[in-house]
Amino acid sequence: MFELTPKLDVQSEKPLYVQLYDYIKQEMKAGNLMPHAKLPSKRKLARHLKISLNTVEAAYGQLVAEGYVEAIARKGYFVSDVEQNLLETKGDITHIKEKSYRDHEYIYDFSNIGIDACSFPFGIYRKLASEVLKPGNEQVLMIGHPQGEFELRETIAAYAYESRGVRCSPSQIVIGSGTQYLIKILFQLLQGSIFAVEDPGYHRKLVAFEKGIQNVKMIPLDQDGLMVSHLEDSRANIVFVTPSHQFPCGMIMPVSRRLQLLNWAEKSENRFIIEDDYDSEFRYTGKPIPALQGLDPNNNVIYMSTFSKALLPSLRISYMILPKPLIEAFQRDFFFYAQTASHIDQDILQRFMKEGFWEKHINKMRVVYHKKRDVLVSSISTYFPATAEVIGQDSGLHLLVRPNNGMTEEQLVDRAANFNTRVYPVSAYGNDDHSTVLLGFASLSEGDIPAAVQLLEKAWFQKE
Repeated sequence: MFELTPKLDVQSEKPLYVQLYDYIKQEMKAGNLMPHAKLPSKRKLARHLKISLNTVEAAYGQLVAEGYVEAIARKGYFVSDVEQNLLETKGDITHIKEKSYRDHEYIYDFSNIGIDACSFPFGIYRKLASEVLKPGNEQVLMIGHPQGEFELRETIAAYAYESRGVRCSPSQIVIGSGTQYLIKILFQLLQGSIFAVEDPGYHRKLVAFEKGIQNVKMIPLDQDGLMVSHLEDSRANIVFVTPSHQFPCGMIMPVSRRLQLLNWAEKSENRFIIEDDYDSEFRYTGKPIPALQGLDPNNNVIYMSTFSKALLPSLRISYMILPKPLIEAFQRDFFFYAQTASHIDQDILQRFMKEGFWEKHINKMRVVYHKKRDVLVSSISTYFPATAEVIGQDSGLHLLVRPNNGMTEEQLVDRAANFNTRVYPVSAYGNDDHSTVLLGFASLSEGDIPAAVQLLEKAWFQKE
């Protein structure tokens, strides 16, 4: 054993125990403190350095906690046998370039994931948030029920029945922070299944990524949506569909096709239809068609929806309604999962719906988005040649445009970007038609839409 003689600076901002800790580590690195060497006792070192015993205890304690020193009862402190390369001082922090989520600021952005921010009821939402966060309501600070708060599930069950004909009890509902999270739970609930997706379709990329594209059956579409005859031949037992407004093509699945799909599910055990009803609130022509789940007498439909489209994308509250065998499996095997949606946000949303603000907001937004849809279709008709086609404008918050000008999808996107206008490729969802682009209209103002379409006319139809 030997004395340690660090130069401790009482004027330094660094605490004395940290200086002593750093010194001992440096001595180990330099080879002056070899493995198994005994360190001075705490009292002896404190007297030698004329520092407090607490300072030495703190330094030794940190070294022991990190594994550099071993404390052996009634014997003392000994240097651990640490790999030399683990003692090397780390170099500078590696610089990783930040990946931008929005790599370009466009004048006009036809995004399909936006909302009309000017129409959001900030005052009402702020008032409800204040009520939820008042003293005496401390339970909202805790993680809640794994399926989501019962009061919100009860309110959702009533709303889904009134608006979409969905029949369920609150205990069948599972709330989570976004549809993608809930789909990952479904993958676990439905392990061993063969999945089918619409092609093109919204869920194609996620399901193929999670399951491997070779394990996913791509089912083509016709004018009525997913072709059940191809599904029959696919050997899949689970299928994702967006019947209320097929994404991205925009067709609405008629009742006849829905019944065919339900008949497919009934023919064999363990067949389920995952119905994503994400923007069913916005239908501009014809009468509403009930959800698939409401037409299903045999518990074969898993119903999914979200508040992102109708209220605000950042809320990240979605829900799924599981048939009896699946909710029983979830409650038996998956209750250890903590709820991912904020308890606070759930309570605010529940009050927003219960007090009638949700219904008023939806009715208002139907008018707002209907007008925007009309302005977009009218502007395309006014500024584009008659050969240009508009597809899927009867519901939802986006439509497709096929300019028929000889440009590829990539050229259409790039040419629009040259005019500071962003449009979106449909091929990202599996479309084979590489001459069509997606235009969302929710986040653009009525005044901006004609100006944006005029820029697209210059980009796509005027010679350079």
